Amino acid sequence: MGVPYVPVVGLIGTDLLTRRDDMVVAVDPFDGKTKSVVAKAMTPDIAVFHAVAADRHGNVSCGYDSEAVILAEASGHVVVTAERIVDHIGEKDAQGTFIPGIHVDSVVHAPFGAHPGGCTGFYGQDKIHMRDYVIASKDDESFAEYIRAHVFEVQNHADYIERFVPLDWRQPARAAGA
Repeated sequence: MGVPYVPVVGLIGTDLLTRRDDMVVAVDPFDGKTKSVVAKAMTPDIAVFHAVAADRHGNVSCGYDSEAVILAEASGHVVVTAERIVDHIGEKDAQGTFIPGIHVDSVVHAPFGAHPGGCTGFYGQDKIHMRDYVIASKDDESFAEYIRAHVFEVQNHADYIERFVPLDWRQPARAAGA
């Protein structure tokens, strides 16, 4: 978006400001009285989104409502992984949030790319895997082991699917969103 900060609604009176150095309370410059929280704008080098569909021009149908366009606009580069690559997606064709191709640098076909999270219309959350993830995240040693096994030891996306996506999820009818 190119702005140095953005107003954030609903944080006045919370303890969040005592733990964050990227947010401050400021007086509304228009009325000179109302106080609101302003947050330093995020400027990520790269944003990665997973979506239900994308076309080769970078147009994206997220499949859910989100603030993806704002994050895409703020990011230096945007990569979208998608369950399906289709010939064309227009804003009227999109399910949920539409990200126009002008904001997208790369599109990658990645079925089950949201795993172990779910993807609207394709598969739900892998509750067993998520439970294992939560347990592993309770201490640094367990989490390092989880990352080693689920990220660093995985050869590629197909290997990840083979190792971690439940076999019954990989059946053609389910993979097509049925």
